[in-house]
Amino acid sequence: MEHFGPFAVAIMFWIFVTIAAVAGIVSDYKKRQLALEPLRLAIERGQQLDTALVERLMAPERDAGLNPLYLRVGGIITLSAGVGVVILAFLLNQLEPVAFYPVLGGGLVTMCVGAGLVIAARAVEQQRARTATQAGNGNGLTEQRGT
Repeated sequence: MEHFGPFAVAIMFWIFVTIAAVAGIVSDYKKRQLALEPLRLAIERGQQLDTALVERLMAPERDAGLNPLYLRVGGIITLSAGVGVVILAFLLNQLEPVAFYPVLGGGLVTMCVGAGLVIAARAVEQQRARTATQAGNGNGLTEQRGT
């Protein structure tokens, strides 16, 4: 029972993840319910419903896709955290040399994740530019050639 501390941290982490997931589900349900509330009230009052309004309310929300700015900001923050952990490894090396390599490895992994996010932001930007160019060319089926 004296070594229960690390397990308590892991248990609390999974409880947090569960609560966050359930909160997201409940939030989506409430948002959808509020969007359909005017439709329900109109049906109860016997009012004539416009088909365009019903279709707009019943249509699923469109996903706008990934915003490259959010990926880039997340990547910068993650890279900065990785640099901080690497600095922490060098500082810990003075007190506990055995902790140097594990902490350094954690910092390097964090920096790799941050670099991956920055690269993903660039890839999303390039894909959006390619899609916009293809849409401008008529679905990308025609190609302009100089004569």
